[in-house]
Amino acid sequence: MPFENYKFELKPLEYQYNALEPYIDEETMHFHHDKHLQTYVDNLNKALENYPEYQKWSLDELVKNYQRLPKELQTPIKNNGGGVYNHNLFFELLSPDSKIDMSNSLVKQIEKDFGSFENFKQQFKNKALSVFGSGYAWLVKNKHGKLEIVTTANQDTPLPLNLCPVLLLDVWEHAYYLKNQNRRNEYIDKWFNVINWHKAEEMYLKDCV
Repeated sequence: MPFENYKFELKPLEYQYNALEPYIDEETMHFHHDKHLQTYVDNLNKALENYPEYQKWSLDELVKNYQRLPKELQTPIKNNGGGVYNHNLFFELLSPDSKIDMSNSLVKQIEKDFGSFENFKQQFKNKALSVFGSGYAWLVKNKHGKLEIVTTANQDTPLPLNLCPVLLLDVWEHAYYLKNQNRRNEYIDKWFNVINWHKAEEMYLKDCV
């Protein structure tokens, strides 16, 4: 698949650019997906261009094991491979048809680990607001199956930490500035209305460690 291995291609959205309105606007989606993500894809391909021995590695393998790569490749793969991985997952975890099934296994685990679904939302928002500069807030599953909320800077991912991503929120300014300016808190509240909970459940049930 051109989205999983070199030569990487821009993965199309599974919904229309305006489908997430009024929560995330069409113009932001065009810039975020077509410009920002495309740049990461192009730079990832450029980084791997002269390294055929690593062109068969999947995107997940590259991002998780970037420290095993030649020193001159580590930062380009960490930044651009992470940029592709994080953005692909972020867009997949958005949906215009956001429905929460309170009986599914992920929601039950959220209630168990955070006390209640509302507690989880508040803790996740606080973590997302705590990111200094650019980065992400994540809901992850650790090796014991417990859910945690963590943050990463820039385009870092939780994969090298042996944490399985379940949900993520992009808090780079390009993800929200056109509509919300510097009001990250408003963007976070809106994002909760367009989460693809079906995909999040799929991520939760996946064994990635």
